[in-house]
Amino acid sequence: MSKIKQNRLYNDLAWLWPLVSDPAHYAKEAAFWRDALREKLGPGRHHILELGVGGGNNLSHLTGDFKATAVDLSEGMLKHSRKLNPDVEHLIGDMRTVRLNRKFDAVIIHDAIAYMTTEADLKATFATAAAHLKPGGVFITAPDYIAENFDGPNISHNSSKSGNINFAYFEYDYDNNPDDTIYECLLIYIINEKGKVRVEQDHHVLGLFPKATWQRLIEEAGFSFEAKDYPVHEDKRQGYLFVGVLK
Repeated sequence: MSKIKQNRLYNDLAWLWPLVSDPAHYAKEAAFWRDALREKLGPGRHHILELGVGGGNNLSHLTGDFKATAVDLSEGMLKHSRKLNPDVEHLIGDMRTVRLNRKFDAVIIHDAIAYMTTEADLKATFATAAAHLKPGGVFITAPDYIAENFDGPNISHNSSKSGNINFAYFEYDYDNNPDDTIYECLLIYIINEKGKVRVEQDHHVLGLFPKATWQRLIEEAGFSFEAKDYPVHEDKRQGYLFVGVLK
């Protein structure tokens, strides 16, 4: 995959995001996040920080209940989230290193946590979460895959239409080396714009860790640890919301 550029969906192909992912499809997922936040925080319009907000699709279902601040490394993705979540403060930053010098009631990281590919990445990210939380604050994250539920290679696809563009994509997730801490994702985008068809390729490298590693590193960062069932995946694999409370 060395000849295919990485992470194009967050860079030169960020304009494709609304064609790739519909905010309406996140309603089921967001309900689990809302319930977990409410369980730990109780009633009220608590202030949450989302790291790696991406296009803001999951967050768009939470802003009716919570005040939010959002951080992402990609300006192209923040542009989409600003449009979708106009009342949210959006800031550029890397979840491993950003420091806003503010405290929040909760820090959440949706599937962007998958881009942490080493234990050092996860430790740095969990330290960022802890640094932005009030005592007793809540941290929630949800990797798409953990080592125990990755049964690849896996293939998924979808299509959509917007204006003069007919769009389809194919996703191929694979793990060529079960002994390391990554899996890879190859994306093929087919863009038919006013009858002119072109194909773009995109390559992503993502983290893959056992559940025990998630628990150990979250606890080492100063949190309690709870794994809540998160039955949102179309292939019915076991999903988890990892929930921590800062001690």
